Amino acid sequence: MKTEFLRASSESIKLACDLLRHGEVVAVPTETVYGLAGDAKNSEAISKIFKAKGRPNDNPLIVHIGNMDMLEDVVRFIPEDAKKLADAFWPGPLTIIMPKGEKICKETCAGLDSVGVRMPKNEIARAIINESGIAFAAPSANLSGKPSPTNATDVFEDMNGKIPLVIDGGECEAGVESTVVSVLGKTPIILRPGVVTAVDMEKVLGKHVEISKAITEGISDESKVLSPGMKYKHYSPEAEVVILKGTIENFSKYVSENKKENTYVLCFDGEEKFFDVPAINYGKSNDPKSQAHELFSSLRKLDKLGAKLVYARCPETDGVALAVYNRLIRSAGFRIIEV
Repeated sequence: MKTEFLRASSESIKLACDLLRHGEVVAVPTETVYGLAGDAKNSEAISKIFKAKGRPNDNPLIVHIGNMDMLEDVVRFIPEDAKKLADAFWPGPLTIIMPKGEKICKETCAGLDSVGVRMPKNEIARAIINESGIAFAAPSANLSGKPSPTNATDVFEDMNGKIPLVIDGGECEAGVESTVVSVLGKTPIILRPGVVTAVDMEKVLGKHVEISKAITEGISDESKVLSPGMKYKHYSPEAEVVILKGTIENFSKYVSENKKENTYVLCFDGEEKFFDVPAINYGKSNDPKSQAHELFSSLRKLDKLGAKLVYARCPETDGVALAVYNRLIRSAGFRIIEV
């Protein structure tokens, strides 16, 4: 299969719409990461997504809508908490898990009776949804397990020959996937952290928002999950990644004493001077949004440099930083060493 790589334009958006209507899969930009889009009602299209990614089909996909009218075809009903959250954060990087509507195929939701839905803020993604009339399922547009792509070039590297079209819409704004919150019970629960935080949602809902323990502790590969990103090793470069938790001085000492061939450090801006091995930055130490924006591209850069062992600085574990921490510990297979 030939994969076209086209800049976002009225012509490429029209082509994407035509492909989606014919059950094909296209890579599109969103404000979080690039997505691999296919018609959420079309079982054959969804199977093409799983095949292109090499993704286990028990991992549910998120459905993207372009306007609130589309929601009626996606969910069985809209819980009150979902209405409040949608009013506050849509369009934007928040996925809300609600009861699944009959028109969404079972493959999209991995056989569950719930579905994650979001309305992307990215104008290109919304134009494709609204012009095609298709609510599309869209996991990140990378090979399963690799770092998610935040630019179209990285998408093309993973998907060339596997899908018919990649639309280049520039760099993604957030850099990590959307926050996923379930409103199926009385207490909303965050299943995947992102740039919309528990505190943000509590201000809107006026009640406590729980954070799933699976975010920091993991979950077995045999478990059923309501959200993507909760099981299996994710976001991983080819190198072995180890998170070191401690002061920069102890971190530097540990790296110096335990370095091997092709060892690299993943650190914050300005910390390169502490190391006697090559260092790649992933944002500022006191700026989790910059960390989120740069993490995946930095992990992919390590692959291009031929890194074999990576020692990573540990981010904080609250607010937006929790999203960075969650992605990083999964890339490391939950291996953290106190130094």
